[in-house]
Amino acid sequence: MIRPTHLRALVIAVALGLGTGVATGQPTELIIRNGTIIADEGTVRGDLRIRNGLIDEIGEIGERLAAGSGAREIDADGLLVLPGGIDPHVHLGGNWVDDYTSGSAAALAGGITTISNFVTLRGDQVAEAMAQATAQVETEAIADVILHPIIGDAALVTPQLEALARSGHTSLKVFMVRPSFDRDVPGFLNLLATAGDTGILTMLHCEDAAIVSTTAERFITEGRGALRFYPDARPVLAELVATQRAVAFSEATGAPVYLVHLSSEHALRVAEEAQARGLPVYVETRPIYLHLTRERFDGLDAGLFMGQPPLRTQQDQDALWDGIARGTIHTIGTDHVAYTREQKLDPTQTVQRHRAGMNNLQVMRPMLYSDGVRTGRITVEQFVALTATNPAKLFGLYPAKGTIAVGADADLVIWDPDETRTIRDEDALSNTGFSIHAGREVTGWPIVTIRRGEVVYENGRVTGRAGSGRLAPRRRWKPPILN
Repeated sequence: MIRPTHLRALVIAVALGLGTGVATGQPTELIIRNGTIIADEGTVRGDLRIRNGLIDEIGEIGERLAAGSGAREIDADGLLVLPGGIDPHVHLGGNWVDDYTSGSAAALAGGITTISNFVTLRGDQVAEAMAQATAQVETEAIADVILHPIIGDAALVTPQLEALARSGHTSLKVFMVRPSFDRDVPGFLNLLATAGDTGILTMLHCEDAAIVSTTAERFITEGRGALRFYPDARPVLAELVATQRAVAFSEATGAPVYLVHLSSEHALRVAEEAQARGLPVYVETRPIYLHLTRERFDGLDAGLFMGQPPLRTQQDQDALWDGIARGTIHTIGTDHVAYTREQKLDPTQTVQRHRAGMNNLQVMRPMLYSDGVRTGRITVEQFVALTATNPAKLFGLYPAKGTIAVGADADLVIWDPDETRTIRDEDALSNTGFSIHAGREVTGWPIVTIRRGEVVYENGRVTGRAGSGRLAPRRRWKPPILN
């Protein structure tokens, strides 16, 4: 039996700045019985006790945990008990139709208990922008949240990185694909170095701005501006060149880099070579590259599948699955961007001006489980690492989140590995009201989602209230040992 370890709980709480009080709406005690628990110390068949929002005790079969007065019990016989998912790449609010509430609902229904959001900084108003985003989280979110500031002006933000880290924001994002990056490469290189020294992880969108812009302009001039030409108008070469630069920047500064939504075999090979040399280069891919290929642009509904970078070939998809299995790809981020179907199918879009992004929060984990675990491409332990443990370690949430261990937050999913459903538009909880994967049969779904000890999704319904989510405390960056 893994027994209650109040000292360990206290150590985790102190390390991450947590309190250990009970949040409103949480039961005094919750026991999950007879589940197959994918725990920090290995797979355990048995019971799990939750008290005060934390995992209090794990008992193997034959060591039945006694329930206290008023405790709720959930029978998980034949089911998996997994850590709540962590999606490190989500876009909410602004011009998109999902806010923290609807984004949380979609995430919780998909077994994700912690989501992220990107905060665009205007000028030097860093503290103000982060405070405003935090206030939105506190009133709207059901899932827990982490925030990533987007850096547009490196010179203005670099002096404020220490203050960002002290306030618990230990990641930032830079778009190499924007012309502003090439106009101030030395400034962004200094930002990267300072971030590394400060304990902040830099996320990089790796596409070369010059190649992307000039290629798209040429396609427009040649009369090839329709969306069916998009994969060639935004070529793999742009991602390859930017990934090479990102690796060089990491090597020059010693700073860690996190490559978002990597899409191609060529870019992956660059990252893998850097990892083999011991550089702190971490890779995220996203669901669309694992389940779809560029042929989707041949149809009349090409706009539904617009993303940056675009969908690639079957060879690229196979290479990504192989990288996931070998551990050179560390996380899956949805890059969830919520547009309505009408917005995505706007006929005025071109290879140069378009609405990139799609909603993925609700089906990301089920589809990865179905196409990955069920087919034998990856193990259930790798599934947990990709969608929970590794993002928790990379973004300063571990050991409070991303794992099932005594003293950790009780962020859990009771998962039916055999339930088969067909994805339907009418089941979408995103305000988009549809899924690009509608009609796909998927096996493996969350039945109950628990966030910090509170059942927030059950029987197909989100039961958590807006404002019950919180901004999750985070550590400064330190080199992780990834699963």
